[in-house]
Amino acid sequence: MLTSAEKCANWPNLVTMFFDQAERLGDAVMLAHKHEGAWVPISWRQAAETVSSLAAGLRGIGIKPGDRVMLVSENRPEWCLADIAIMAAGAVTVPTYITNTESDHLHVLDDSGAVAAIVSTTKLAKTLLAAVYRSKECRTVIGIEALRIGQESGATLHQWQTLIAENPANVAATRAAQTAKRGDLACLIYTSGTGGAPRGVRQHHGAILCNVASAIRVIAEDFPPDPDSFLSFLPLSHAYEHTCGQFVPIGLGASIYYAEGLEKLAANMEEVKPTLMVVVPRLFEVLRARIVKTIEKQGGIAVVMFNQAMRLGRKRYENQGLPFWERPFDALLDKTVRHKVQQRFGGNLKALVSGGAPLNPEVGLFFESLGIKLLQGYGQTEAAPLISCNRPSRRIKIHTVGPALDGVEVKIAADGEILVRGELVMHGYWQNEEDTAKVLQDGWLLTGDIGHIDEDGHIVITDRKKDIIVNDKGDNVAPQRVEGMLTLQTEIVQAMVYGDRRPYLVGVVVPDPEWAMSWAREKGMPTDPAKLKDEPEFRSALMAAVDRVNANVATVEKVRRVIIADAPFTVENLQMTPSLKIRRHVLKQIYAERLDKLYG
Repeated sequence: MLTSAEKCANWPNLVTMFFDQAERLGDAVMLAHKHEGAWVPISWRQAAETVSSLAAGLRGIGIKPGDRVMLVSENRPEWCLADIAIMAAGAVTVPTYITNTESDHLHVLDDSGAVAAIVSTTKLAKTLLAAVYRSKECRTVIGIEALRIGQESGATLHQWQTLIAENPANVAATRAAQTAKRGDLACLIYTSGTGGAPRGVRQHHGAILCNVASAIRVIAEDFPPDPDSFLSFLPLSHAYEHTCGQFVPIGLGASIYYAEGLEKLAANMEEVKPTLMVVVPRLFEVLRARIVKTIEKQGGIAVVMFNQAMRLGRKRYENQGLPFWERPFDALLDKTVRHKVQQRFGGNLKALVSGGAPLNPEVGLFFESLGIKLLQGYGQTEAAPLISCNRPSRRIKIHTVGPALDGVEVKIAADGEILVRGELVMHGYWQNEEDTAKVLQDGWLLTGDIGHIDEDGHIVITDRKKDIIVNDKGDNVAPQRVEGMLTLQTEIVQAMVYGDRRPYLVGVVVPDPEWAMSWAREKGMPTDPAKLKDEPEFRSALMAAVDRVNANVATVEKVRRVIIADAPFTVENLQMTPSLKIRRHVLKQIYAERLDKLYG
């Protein structure tokens, strides 16, 4: 009998994988969500029938093979069902963030040439429809929930339930109609480019299947073969959750439970008791702070035992084991301190897989010391996205992102850039040959990250070659786009934003000298720039300009706080190049300490 990983190597496309698993698992739970205080399950059989009906409905309203269909929804069962149904209809899914602005949606709609969009709620539809009415191609919108829209204007509206009801399921026929090959386009996932405009990454079926097979091998080799359940809470529009939180569970035949949100994540973990979770470092930082605060409140013996767990955990990690005389006390800590922490994660957890942004090694060691298996991985949307991951069977090295996964070839270029090759690599950016040529060369993906491979085959990332900011949740932000919008404001002539591995953006701005002089005279304040920058009212006026920009950008692009530069950026002070581009590394050296204080 073939293993799941071997099947992934043979499946021709993602839809066939889904239908094969649905036929095998039948009435077992595939998806579940919380409704009125109770978890509502959807079986594999029910999911297959919904996908079959919806795919027929999409074809019935004119969706043709190769058409792009945008998907705008929070994490919920319908996200997964819509994604697979779009592919089952022969079309291409274009996931987008629910935090997108109207202009963000319009860019994705027009760049992808999407002819239709599926949206979950009226609230999300209002922003989407404003973009749809201005788009070049999109004239069809499908509401998962009943859309409370006053009238149709510029687009035909359809209801999810109606499409399903009008197209009785024929799972066998839908399964038999699948002709997509591994090299065919499955989805376009938009990610920010250095120029600021998001680019559509062309992920083909084989790229995601390659990732799924690699992940399943890790799970099979490193963990007990118990039935798996995932708790999904990262945005499914992100390549990380799309592959690891959706298609990896499908390949495993696991159940997927959709969390109610970050604020209820702890309660959901205790209810669902997941075996695996895909997470970002920011979650660990929040949980670490909560755990420490709880222990400190308890005081006394709780603090003593906790500190001993930390001490022995670090010792075990650094020495790859403990001396025999400390093992009895360590076993006591397993039954007390660590057991309590593990129960907060549901008690069945095999591992938490961290990706999307770098993990602070101290945070990783904290959870390792408490008996929570935390595996840091590495990936990029352009690689579907999994490239490497720490594995217990090959020794976890928290400061690394682990060895390359099976089916992934990695090498280091002469300048230290990490290069990746394999079926997982995208076929390029959608209708963007120029940027494609920059990152795909001789079959290799140029990641833009600098690093090396250590003696154990683990990848160590030391720097970023590109300027893209990756926040602590794994979201990509193109700084040039935000900086460009800031400098369009009357009050600001130059700007640099900052926030790699941080929860939000901050920045340094140079006030427009003419505006500043005029403002100071009008307010009766000193016109000397050095004195003016210390005036609270002047700072508030600059922040008002920043907030105007914030009102028109995505949440991850908002600049929450700024400092005022000591002087304009010039070629003479080496803060700009001769072609008048800011020297980001120079500005960081000057202002990093002050910018870091804005997070306090």
